[in-house]
Amino acid sequence: MLNNRTENKMIITVSLTDPSTKFIINNLYPLYLHDLSEIWGWKPNKYGVYEEDETSTLSEQNKVFDIWWSNPSVLFPYLIKVDHIPAGFALVGTPPYTPHGSDYYLHEYFVLRPYRGMDVAEKAAVEVFNQHSGTWELQTNPKETNKRAQAFWRKTINHYTEGSYYEEISETKNDGIKLIFRFANNASTSSLNP
Repeated sequence: MLNNRTENKMIITVSLTDPSTKFIINNLYPLYLHDLSEIWGWKPNKYGVYEEDETSTLSEQNKVFDIWWSNPSVLFPYLIKVDHIPAGFALVGTPPYTPHGSDYYLHEYFVLRPYRGMDVAEKAAVEVFNQHSGTWELQTNPKETNKRAQAFWRKTINHYTEGSYYEEISETKNDGIKLIFRFANNASTSSLNP
């Protein structure tokens, strides 16, 4: 587990979850989908669950995520906490769960609204990147409705790599057109810890 105390005395931690703590990410996931619905224009299904199929409960929906705890050397489900309270998550995959031959892919990243605009998301993202050295890729929606996330990733990755990253808008294999960021890091890249 990694800690950082920010100027305003918040304690930010980023730690891997395991099967005994996965329920915390499962609790946050519907909030993440609700946030994304504003960007993508999604609506819940007839049961009030953000899924296109007949998934009728959040418990059913959560079973899909069991894969994140099935192979700890390939999939890395991180929980972000602020002052010991769950504040978000980062889901990192390695091959075969990476596109374009990258070593690491940030599948999902989410920080709850009360912690936005406070550097929590950037500090936590940096800490996640620092856990894995190699080539990285992350994707986000390129539409006008997603300007905040685009600006966040552009700023965060630019700071993290000192401007040494690649960005493009491109069609993806299974997920439509995305804004794609690619970069490489190494163990000496800055950390949250002083």
